[in-house]
Amino acid sequence: MKTSHRYVVVALLGLGFYANVASADENLFGYIKGVEVMPKGAYELDQQITYRGDKGVGTYHAWDSKTELEYGVTDKFEAAVYVKAQAINTKNIVVDAYIPGDEQYGPKFSGVGTEFKYMFLSPAKDDFGLAGYLDLGYSWLDPHSGLDKDIYSVEAKLLAQKYFMEGQLVLVGNLGIESVYARRASLSAERQASLPVGYDWPDHNEMEVELSAGTGLSYRFAPNWSVGAEAQYEAEYETEVGQERWSVFAGPNIHYGGEKFWVTLTAFHQLKGYGHPGSAQLDDNLQLIERTKNEVRLKVGFDF
Repeated sequence: MKTSHRYVVVALLGLGFYANVASADENLFGYIKGVEVMPKGAYELDQQITYRGDKGVGTYHAWDSKTELEYGVTDKFEAAVYVKAQAINTKNIVVDAYIPGDEQYGPKFSGVGTEFKYMFLSPAKDDFGLAGYLDLGYSWLDPHSGLDKDIYSVEAKLLAQKYFMEGQLVLVGNLGIESVYARRASLSAERQASLPVGYDWPDHNEMEVELSAGTGLSYRFAPNWSVGAEAQYEAEYETEVGQERWSVFAGPNIHYGGEKFWVTLTAFHQLKGYGHPGSAQLDDNLQLIERTKNEVRLKVGFDF
């Protein structure tokens, strides 16, 4: 069995072990965040697995894991800590300044962080929900090339949520900004020698700002079961070149919210995008430098 396949099997078995534990807050969407928070004194453990694949050339498979522990500090404020891991398999792809050739390994710990969410208005009690979200993260592996890279990030979002049809239909919207400070590790002399003449691998300090906007609609069609769709726009800016790249992803999701746990599965497909600088290998109509054509995300949450 391939390393990436073993990684998924082990993760799913681990999720199954905890399936009998009661759940609290539910995530109806894979990428878009809701307003509601954990009740005061409640804990929840969430496991998220994301597959990213297909750059239109060569082989590219990446698996990301995020394990998060949430705690309801008050009925309006929750805090969380998380740890990330990743696995990657890339072959026959060279993207200037981003992917310097083949890389393959199984799951490795890749980062840690903390999240906070404060609910200003409850979508159930105030007719319209509004919350603020903050994520502080540090990673030491590049999720795109798989190589060593120190990444410090601060992300803030404004979250909105509205119930319709007595809660059977849910509409959510997100607006976000993220600031990233990063530095790649230098390439080994052996790897540098294998690259094309003039290949650029900047190993100096870099700063980027990312803007995002997303929305999701979920409909409960049967007890405990909901289907929906979500979409997200992201644009990245760097001080030296302005807007570097942007992308639009959208796709369907399905959600099960049982008495003791919840599960959400989302399939995301890139509809349109642009990325520069990059490689003549890549599709000019998509952002394939840091993103892929397709993503699939599985999220499971449970109380303990």
